[in-house]
Amino acid sequence: MKSNTTRSNAIPPEFEDLLSRAGRQVLAGSHPLCGALADPRTRFLARDDLLDRAKVGRLRRALDAGLVDSLEPLERPIPPETISEMRRDYGELLPKTSRARTIYFESRREPGVKAAERIGLVRMMRSKSFRAFAEALTGRKLASGWGLQVLRYGPGDYAGPHNDHHPENKDAKAGYIDLHLSLCTPGVAHQWLVYSRAGHFSEIVSVAKPSTVTAYRLPFWHYTTPLVGKPSAARWVLLGTFLYR
Repeated sequence: MKSNTTRSNAIPPEFEDLLSRAGRQVLAGSHPLCGALADPRTRFLARDDLLDRAKVGRLRRALDAGLVDSLEPLERPIPPETISEMRRDYGELLPKTSRARTIYFESRREPGVKAAERIGLVRMMRSKSFRAFAEALTGRKLASGWGLQVLRYGPGDYAGPHNDHHPENKDAKAGYIDLHLSLCTPGVAHQWLVYSRAGHFSEIVSVAKPSTVTAYRLPFWHYTTPLVGKPSAARWVLLGTFLYR
């Protein structure tokens, strides 16, 4: 899965070209992380040494230049009826809440999808090495035709507690894999991913570093805290959703 990438090409055609030495070891199957998500007790991985920071910096700047104007607002506030319609003490029920900006990739006619194709992002996220990398972490084959999404968190943006379980989807109800590439601007002070272990939100990891890879064996409970930083601060998330083959 080799590709020729020129210096002028900020978004390479193959995901492999973004990897650091450690990331290439994952892809080659020789890194200790390989197969980590095969263990049902391991639901989440986060590493900041798998991507080449210089190449990721160029990629992030290409996203800032080519996608910001095409993002759609994603805003799901807390419904007021979660309080006004409560009838029993401690009977709170909170649906998933969030605030960010996004591209859904539901139709190639959408402006955001057109922009992502124009700058070469879709080609990279659809590359064979992107799926191969997810397979290396998962320890099993994953289906083709995986889902894509792009998110951009600004100051105050977050994702509330949710479990990403889809019991009505016959292909996803038994579980699936998410692979996220997290790219932060220098102005980000902090943002945290909090997830459950043994029934409690007891685990926390920073997602505010310049280049982080996170991988999820879903479903499980987790949330993302509000991003804190300068007014111009942002965190891009390039997301692939993979079903088991």
